[in-house]
Amino acid sequence: MLLLPGFLQVAYYYFFSSQVRRSVVYGDQPRNRLDLHFPTNNDGPKPVVVFVTGGAWIIGYKAWGSLLGRQLAERDIIVACLDYRNFPQGTISDMVKDVSQGISFVFNNIADYGGDPNRIYLMGQSAGAHISSCALLEQAVKESTGESISWSTSHIKYYFGLSGGYNLLNLVDHCHNRGLYRSIFLSIMEGEESLPVFSPAVRIKDPSIRDASSLLPPIILFHGTSDYSIPSDASMAFADALQKVGAKPELVLYPGKSHTDLFLQVSHDWMSIVIFISFCLLF
Repeated sequence: MLLLPGFLQVAYYYFFSSQVRRSVVYGDQPRNRLDLHFPTNNDGPKPVVVFVTGGAWIIGYKAWGSLLGRQLAERDIIVACLDYRNFPQGTISDMVKDVSQGISFVFNNIADYGGDPNRIYLMGQSAGAHISSCALLEQAVKESTGESISWSTSHIKYYFGLSGGYNLLNLVDHCHNRGLYRSIFLSIMEGEESLPVFSPAVRIKDPSIRDASSLLPPIILFHGTSDYSIPSDASMAFADALQKVGAKPELVLYPGKSHTDLFLQVSHDWMSIVIFISFCLLF
């Protein structure tokens, strides 16, 4: 009841604000849609954040990004919130494919909406941080091996990961103990043999893709130290793995904050993240 006024305010903004364009089609799958959150002025091309929402790979929805969209739009930034197939409509490879396709759409079309294609930033939260980091690393691997691509990691100015899990081998039992049972988790991730493939913190260490690490953009990981949904060790280990292969990670920990504190609370910590990201987008 106490949170209801805040939720109603965000819902009113999402459904009735002229600053929001909902359900722009970026692909041929039913969930291939994105929302665009616009600043109030149109005095030149704007920086763009492509945001991938969380939801335990099951209940992700683009509207969950409305709070971020509103806060960043107020700071003269366009936000594109991507939808993607959830389980059981799709499994992890479908989710990564959808997100990559959505990023490609933004690169190729955002100028038509007033965005600056030379200032695009990628951000994911929770499961969205996992999916988007998989998409980013997969794209870097494709570029390093000369495969045909529709967008380039070199066009991503920064990657922001918020409360993400990047090593599925460590998460499977943890999620089981918290209610996302092992059988369901493995179904989402396409079996136990696929866990290393969709674990960026593991895959980045593979010597066969060593050249891909040099193609990654600067990476900033945010995490609360009291996050019990995905422990902050996940971001710490990913930052360490990235640093060891020559990437450029930065780790920002928030003492005592939980999985949702960083994203849902209108708090000093949430605003510090918004301001931090806004500052990065100036350059």
